[in-house]
Amino acid sequence: MIQFRQSLPEDPQEVLSLYAEVGWTAYTKEPDRLLQGLAGSEVTAAYDQDYLVGLVRAVTDGQTILYIQDLLVRPSYQRQKIGQRLLEQMIVQYPHIRQKLLLTDDQEKTKTFYHACGFKEVKETGGVAFMYGK
Repeated sequence: MIQFRQSLPEDPQEVLSLYAEVGWTAYTKEPDRLLQGLAGSEVTAAYDQDYLVGLVRAVTDGQTILYIQDLLVRPSYQRQKIGQRLLEQMIVQYPHIRQKLLLTDDQEKTKTFYHACGFKEVKETGGVAFMYGK
């Protein structure tokens, strides 16, 4: 049974293993930066017993914006609604925040997943998103 904890995993190697397993090597190339970023974020982690299987990380001011930075689930645990439940766990902590945002790749399976979780593409809301740099 998957358990959720609203805290940063204690073992940095477990976190690095998760990021590596999902192929997010841009993060694992600079592990200290990743771990410092996580320490300054809101994190909800998913565990199978004591084994880290996923996490969601958000940046927020606690009042007006919640930015979902990372959502990861180990490949062998995907398609079990763990990612959806991680998002729900994060979002319900901030019911009063109006702007809940994320930025992700433009793959159909990714868009389908986030639509199923209640997210809309910015263009569907009449807005536009901008990003500086790459």
